[in-house]
Amino acid sequence: MPVETDAELREILERETIAVVGCSSTPGKDAHEIPKYLQAQGYEVIPVNPYADEVLGRPAFDSLSDVDERIDIVDVFRPSDEVRGIVDEVLERDDVDVIWLQLGIHDDDAVARAEDAGVRVVQDRCMKPEHRRLLR
Repeated sequence: MPVETDAELREILERETIAVVGCSSTPGKDAHEIPKYLQAQGYEVIPVNPYADEVLGRPAFDSLSDVDERIDIVDVFRPSDEVRGIVDEVLERDDVDVIWLQLGIHDDDAVARAEDAGVRVVQDRCMKPEHRRLLR
């Protein structure tokens, strides 16, 4: 069952490193503004976007498998039909234990697979308002 309690969300939001899949280099887009907000709050944001060289002053990676750094949370800004492949990439790593699917992003089968593997999932929530509500 996806993470829903404030206590669980607060614990997740106290982590440090967030890989943002679909992080955008275009100001004004949610996939740019929300990671920018998170970076300003002190999170280490790792952009994952195969179409960008750099986002938010950091090199962008083509995929999660290209990221050498430890990842605490994978934050997803991609369509729901891409979640299955992102979960596959997460499950190939041994450091990610939280997947955060932004507003409007759902894939119950992929979520169940991730949870069965011990990865917690936040589904259909935005990190920015949750951070503001729980940690500020």
